[in-house]
Amino acid sequence: MENKHVALSAPLQLLPPVDFCCAYGSALLPCNQNKATTMVDYILGVSDPVQWHSENLEKNRDHYASWMAYLGPKMITKVADGIGVGVHFNPFVALNEERMIKYGVVRMHDLVQDLLNWESFYLSGRLQKPVYVLADNLDIGNINSVNLKAATSAALLLLPPEFTEGDLYAKICALSYMGDLRMLFAEDRNKVKKIVQGSFGSFQAMYKPFLDEFAAKGLLKISLSGGYQAAIKQDCSLSASRSLVSTLPQRIRSQMGMKLQGNDKPGNSGQMVHNVALTSREEAAKCIQKVVRRLVMVSSARQAVSGVLAAGGVNACRYLVNKMSKAWKSHI
Repeated sequence: MENKHVALSAPLQLLPPVDFCCAYGSALLPCNQNKATTMVDYILGVSDPVQWHSENLEKNRDHYASWMAYLGPKMITKVADGIGVGVHFNPFVALNEERMIKYGVVRMHDLVQDLLNWESFYLSGRLQKPVYVLADNLDIGNINSVNLKAATSAALLLLPPEFTEGDLYAKICALSYMGDLRMLFAEDRNKVKKIVQGSFGSFQAMYKPFLDEFAAKGLLKISLSGGYQAAIKQDCSLSASRSLVSTLPQRIRSQMGMKLQGNDKPGNSGQMVHNVALTSREEAAKCIQKVVRRLVMVSSARQAVSGVLAAGGVNACRYLVNKMSKAWKSHI
């Protein structure tokens, strides 16, 4: 484990200091860890992206597309904020002869807001899955517990009365892919299954506290049948559904409330809708699905455009070809 930590931390020695760093992606799954061609992904949280990019351009100008490096740190940050969802990615960075990495840089304030409020559901969706934390100066792990509990509630609303522990983790994992345009042509169709199977123990460690909490409240009944995963029954009553909805981020509840009122836009006052008037479990499930799907669709589209601009034409095409190749192989 220590050797893995040292190996994954290697890029931090080449970059300016960060407040948060995690490694993630298919490269960390057991089936891919010995593949030198697999790119490791990183998220870097920094207090001031403009200052950080300024320092990084001095150290690692070749990490950036030539035109972005020419325009400078302010434009890099403007593209990430104005077109994307606040994350600038540098892909295909050669760490050594055997390994390449991709790293995304985000403002710490934006990371925290996404975890708490699902502002874009881009990084919050990523951190609902197992990641390998390498630096955490502001206790993002604790803040992320709000995100994990909300993800559990959203997944439960979309699941039937009886399901397995694996079904729950698959539904949680799938939340951030609902509405993602890349899933239509540029992602492995077995991606969710591979993530859950390859990280089952990590999912259990992440979500056990919330399963225990919901079980203590009578919302779940969890039983072990001798296998490695539990069988779960949930209370699908209206009161239970309302309890689950109450743990979702206020922004999501407000959008659900507007949809249930037949209005997808805030009122003239600009105030959020604070109460979700549910009349059935099915209504809650359909509503949360629509809200999350639209959120992911918008965020993934914005970040895709931002990514093309940030990476430059050659790297963008290279990245897309790699993604489409994986998608094609998953259909064979």
